[in-house]
Amino acid sequence: QVQLVESGGGLVQAGASLRLSCVASGRTFSSNAMGWFRQAPGKEREFVGADNWSGGNTYYADSVKGRFTFFRDNARNMVYLQMNSLKPEDTAVYYCTASYTTNWSGAHYWGQGTQVTVSS
Repeated sequence: QVQLVESGGGLVQAGASLRLSCVASGRTFSSNAMGWFRQAPGKEREFVGADNWSGGNTYYADSVKGRFTFFRDNARNMVYLQMNSLKPEDTAVYYCTASYTTNWSGAHYWGQGTQVTVSS
């Protein structure tokens, strides 16, 4: 099992930046691919970004490409989502996720989520 705990959400104005953090615990973490999803009110969960354990390939949704950056620190069991130039449409609960595998194969473990609210 892998346990994931997110932090760093909050209320910001459009154009601001936030950095979300996620700490992983449980079984060996460093070999898991990691990702972020989000869910806005009344909408389905949406993929935001993910990378493989090696960090060599990072995938982003078109809606966040160029504004969000995913990075990880395996030594600290941490992954981060740096969000710049935030827009009101980025308002959502953001979830840290992990795959069973070293290459991204989908979200098999989920954190509880952290709320991000962007005001116009």
